Amino acid sequence: MSDSINEEVVSEEEITVEETVEPSENQTSALVEGVMHEQNIKNVSNKQAVMKILVQVGLYAFLGIMAFIILFPFYWMLISSVKTLDEYNLATPTLLPRTFDWHNYAEAFNAANLGTLFVNTVYVGLVSTFLSLIITVLSAFAFARLEFKGKNTLFALLLATMMIPGELFTITNYQTVSEFGWLNTYTVLIVPFLVSVFYIYLLKQNFMQIPNELYLAAKVDGTTDLKYLWKVMIPLALPTLISITILKMMGAWNTYMWPKLVTKNKDLYLITIGLRDSFKAPDGGQTDFPVQMAAVTMVSTPLFMVFIFLRKYIMKGVSRSGIKG
Repeated sequence: MSDSINEEVVSEEEITVEETVEPSENQTSALVEGVMHEQNIKNVSNKQAVMKILVQVGLYAFLGIMAFIILFPFYWMLISSVKTLDEYNLATPTLLPRTFDWHNYAEAFNAANLGTLFVNTVYVGLVSTFLSLIITVLSAFAFARLEFKGKNTLFALLLATMMIPGELFTITNYQTVSEFGWLNTYTVLIVPFLVSVFYIYLLKQNFMQIPNELYLAAKVDGTTDLKYLWKVMIPLALPTLISITILKMMGAWNTYMWPKLVTKNKDLYLITIGLRDSFKAPDGGQTDFPVQMAAVTMVSTPLFMVFIFLRKYIMKGVSRSGIKG
């Protein structure tokens, strides 16, 4: 009896061992499929990683090329400002100056009378920016919070004027300032361009993001519109106002066509006009380009500094004004 039981146990153990050692065909195929699936996943992951690296390399290569294209003219301006005129006129340009002629900067400052040009430009820029900010803030507040008949129609008409090139207004503006007797004065450099529809639209969009419930609560408390504007809306829209201030100052700094048209008095020249007229070569002579490049470098430096230190306010102000919510 016991021998038969032992034989059955042994046979069952042999069967179990055989089943364990030799899996079925279904198990084998499932195991192979699992291994292949894992291998495919690894291959796909490796391909994705390689593609990601290639995309990053291509992106940075493109950005590097674009940065080189943009920055090379400024580099050429800098190295040309310290070259001698003979080296500047070489048939084969040099990427590094053989000798550094720093005297070009002193000569440029005196030849172009940059002191007077800086004072005129800063004065016109500050006054026009201050007055333009007042007009922009009041207009944007009116379109964003006040209710009056024809508000939307008037705002749509203002936006429509942005589609008209500014050069089309030059002749009519010139005739107007001539009749007012503003030619060859600071007034003609400041007043005609105090209103900017783009700045009004930019600030109005920013004001629209401020909850209207704050305005209604302030009115219930008896707060005037001007006090609410000064205490609430202006602090909340400060990044956009800083952006507008920077852009307006840069526009006043770089303007050329209108000041050239309405001013003939050299004492009222702005930087852009002074740089062009101060280095004109006499008949048959050659312009001293290194000295002119030195003057351009000195004039461009303030704008570079403004952009480097205040660029985050420009980006923040413009991005906040473009999103309503």
